[in-house]
Amino acid sequence: MNVKNIRFIDEAQSKAGLGFRELVDALAAGFPVGCEAPLRHHHVIASPGQPDSTLLLMPAWDSVAGPDRLLGVKLVTVYPGNTAKRLPGLASTYLLFDAGTGQEIALIDGNVITARRTAATAALGARFLSRVDAGTLLLFGSGRVASLVPEAMRTVRPIERVMIWDIRRDGAASLADELERQGFETSIVDDVQAAVASADIISAATLATEPLFDGDWVRPGTHVDLIGSFTPKMREADDRLIAKAALYVDTLDALHETGDLIQPIEAGAIDADHIRGTIADLCRGTVVGRSNDRAITLFKAVGSSLADLIAARLIYHSLSI
Repeated sequence: MNVKNIRFIDEAQSKAGLGFRELVDALAAGFPVGCEAPLRHHHVIASPGQPDSTLLLMPAWDSVAGPDRLLGVKLVTVYPGNTAKRLPGLASTYLLFDAGTGQEIALIDGNVITARRTAATAALGARFLSRVDAGTLLLFGSGRVASLVPEAMRTVRPIERVMIWDIRRDGAASLADELERQGFETSIVDDVQAAVASADIISAATLATEPLFDGDWVRPGTHVDLIGSFTPKMREADDRLIAKAALYVDTLDALHETGDLIQPIEAGAIDADHIRGTIADLCRGTVVGRSNDRAITLFKAVGSSLADLIAARLIYHSLSI
């Protein structure tokens, strides 16, 4: 690595370059254009006495030649056992190159990119799939990604009330305090069924391996957003919800990435044709999103290297002005 030419962009600088309004709009413009994005590499890391961990490698590069052509690779480690150690379960670094010369130009905080592009992609999905009057959000999880979802969602919908459930009640309480300071009305969920039945948007950002709630509890008109599950053994929703919802994905890679789709397909609850379209299709207008106020919609995101590249470009350009 040529350290003389590379720019090291820390957490604070990365956050400053990724305001949610700007990032949601950049994703809306970038998803239809696309990029070259090879299938991510998954490597299982055995951790004796703990759940298996994962190393992910996610490359992407601009397919259209030009002076601003970029190439990026994100390296991610996912350690579910860190929850018990009160450590983040996910860590990542993003390396950005000039795609015309192959020279490294920036090393960026990958955790910021991952968390903020994930929350922003969820918000972009909600722009097309949730009711325009959606004001109540039920949030499963209180970690790095989950904590950003209310702020991101508020850029596309009038979210005022946030209900929080987390396996760690102290984590939910801490997030509730933070969201109160941001102007949200918050509550910690004890009765999951009642919370599910009263939510306008349900967003799950966990590392769960079993469904978090019963799909029959979801009322007509609800939008469900699943952004946690990204391996075949992970899932956040049950077969009933997946089968009855109008289903959209961030990328068709989800068909072989997430247990939220793999397991219902294997069980015969749905087939691949149950997916109505991708976020790029929604942005292009080639598929219809929410069609009425009683539809149950579901957006399943596994994360895309395209979204990472879009976010990295925003960060890099914000510091190059």
